[in-house]
Amino acid sequence: MSRIGRKAITLPKGVSVTLKDNEVKVKGPKGELTRTFRDEVKVKEDKGTLHVERSGDSRQVRALHGLTRALLNNMVTGVSNGFSKVLQVEGVGYRAELKGKDLVMALGFSHPVVVTPPTGISFAVDEKTRLITVSGPDKEQVGQVAAEVRAWRPPEPYKGKGLRYQGEVVRLKPGKAGKAA
Repeated sequence: MSRIGRKAITLPKGVSVTLKDNEVKVKGPKGELTRTFRDEVKVKEDKGTLHVERSGDSRQVRALHGLTRALLNNMVTGVSNGFSKVLQVEGVGYRAELKGKDLVMALGFSHPVVVTPPTGISFAVDEKTRLITVSGPDKEQVGQVAAEVRAWRPPEPYKGKGLRYQGEVVRLKPGKAGKAA
């Protein structure tokens, strides 16, 4: 039995779940998420908790058991608390600002980079500390949008300039002068 799949998911106040066949809709204060799960795994609701049950004992079904429970837990957490990723802007002349809902960045190109958030995602910029916060209810979508923003200028290994996740350690190479010694 999957240790993760066995755990029950407790629904916080303000979160409601609708089960229809294999489709699960989770609604909360931060938004609404819908996901369709495979037939081998069944989701059941019982007095404010969700349980995931599997139909068989094959390797694939056991893997789906834990995956389904983890995805459901992320949905419940997302609509109640939300998820966020923080990016740091490092480098001289690199900056970010909000214009309406769009994120506008100066990253050393001849033009500004404009990123429009998909539905459900919002940007927040702290211009003093040069931090970009990507937030929303869907963990997968928040991570994807943060990765797409970071891909515009990933940190380079000689000076460390670029966009990096908060807490990300960039190992700097010594360069030409360091090689000769």
